[in-house]
Amino acid sequence: MNKHWWQEAVVYQVYPRSFQDTNDDGIGDLQGIIRHLDYIKNLGATVIWLNPIYRSPNDDNGYDIADYQAIMPEFGTMADFKQLLDAVHAHGMKLMMDLVVNHTSDEHRWFVEAKQSKTSPYHDYYIWRDAPAGQTPTNWRSEFGGSAWQYVPEVGQYYLHIFSKKQPDLNWQNPAVRQDIFSMMDWWCEQGIDGFRMDVINLISKPDTFVDDPTLADEAHGSSLAMVANGPHVHDYLKAMHQQVLSQHDLITVGETPAASTEDAINYTGFDRDELQMVFQFEHMGLDDDPVMGKWTDKKVPLLALKQTMSKWQTALNGRAWNSLYWNNHDQARAVSRFGNDLPEYRVVSAKMLANCLHMMQGTPYIYQGEELGMTNVAFDQISDYRDLDTLNAYHELVDLQHTVDAKTMLHYIHRRSRDNARTPMQWNQSTNAGFSNQVPWLAVNPNYRTINAEQALADQNSVYYFYQRLNQLREEYPVIVYGDYTLLDPEDAQVYAYTRQLNDEQLLVISNFTAETVTRHFDLTNRELLISNYSDAPQVKLRPYETRTYYRRG
Repeated sequence: MNKHWWQEAVVYQVYPRSFQDTNDDGIGDLQGIIRHLDYIKNLGATVIWLNPIYRSPNDDNGYDIADYQAIMPEFGTMADFKQLLDAVHAHGMKLMMDLVVNHTSDEHRWFVEAKQSKTSPYHDYYIWRDAPAGQTPTNWRSEFGGSAWQYVPEVGQYYLHIFSKKQPDLNWQNPAVRQDIFSMMDWWCEQGIDGFRMDVINLISKPDTFVDDPTLADEAHGSSLAMVANGPHVHDYLKAMHQQVLSQHDLITVGETPAASTEDAINYTGFDRDELQMVFQFEHMGLDDDPVMGKWTDKKVPLLALKQTMSKWQTALNGRAWNSLYWNNHDQARAVSRFGNDLPEYRVVSAKMLANCLHMMQGTPYIYQGEELGMTNVAFDQISDYRDLDTLNAYHELVDLQHTVDAKTMLHYIHRRSRDNARTPMQWNQSTNAGFSNQVPWLAVNPNYRTINAEQALADQNSVYYFYQRLNQLREEYPVIVYGDYTLLDPEDAQVYAYTRQLNDEQLLVISNFTAETVTRHFDLTNRELLISNYSDAPQVKLRPYETRTYYRRG
């Protein structure tokens, strides 16, 4: 394969609202990111991905954009953004923006015009269907609950919204929509940004014919997202985007692609496809879902299924396309709580284990803010403590309306899977509000910030932070970590995840115990050098709770 800088990159994801507040309004801001660039650089990250910072009513925390070329006032100004961009570049890092073009806010001027009249030139910027009032065009449900259709009396039609009703889907079949989006993207590239993370980009091509969703009858909390995923014209649109915008700049691109298979991913990111460079796939994110309740469950991720899924993506894309590597982000529960063990005696070792297991695979790793500290899920006492639209809607639907579960059980599920687990403020130190803000934060801080915070981590050479730092250093030193072929070992081992990476005469052996038990395993360690481990010594056959090791051998 041809080698590219973005394959060797390490991406650090910043959720600006929860990173650092500098103007005492309880909300993170761009100046707060500038304040901690040394911290991110010291970790070894080479790219920073920002969640949306555009002007927005914040129905879905910035993923409902009212103006693509203006900064959210809560976060700062365009001058603040340019200061941030310059500072990122001065630190030798790159900046990747979130691109949200499946939908806009209903407060975007395009939609404000669109709903005034069917004759408005902007009416066709969105997806409208006729149906009698009270009878939706299809039975589709939105990702956030309820119908995916919203009636507008002014035009006597329904518009489609796969997400919130304040997020109307754009009509990509309209050439004017595509041209306006491409022009906007080009404008941001001219500002000097270095890439795009593209929100639900595989939903932009809707089916040519809309029919009812046959899957909904089986789910208490279903979504019709799959009805619009990987649509008939999506590759035409992405190739046009690549030709007109992406190929004109030296960018990193990753597309969020729910319901995408490995074959879909190769079609989006194949080295010869001229579309995207990577996708975020979701197969490993659904392994603890429930057939009826979806993500609202307390199921654990089974290791055998995890190994099978991760290995499938590693081998299917090898030599043909490129993986993105992630355990968590702003939409997922905290990695150590979900895939590891966040009990005090196991939190640090299991957080390190997850890091080593993932970062030694082929692909570009993504670190979500606080992951490098081993930050955990939060267990708020009552539903009113939560802010996430998805969480609040699910609670209302499953507890108040359908009576599918009781309030206590639903809160238990929320403690495991709510998006707010990832969105609690960054834990900087032991001071008030974890050093995030001098005021009451927009979302409460996790109470464990006095023992889990950046100041404590930086003072402890055995912290999770320095383990991530070492992984990132190794990535620069050993090309086999980036480019080596992957082979799974012992696929039926339900406790230990072991695999090798091979590049010419160099080989890695990566061994991770996913349990709280001490287990015995026999691996050939002849002539192997221990590169990294989460225990200070490494016995030959014993694997202690959540122990992980990477060995290197040449020849």
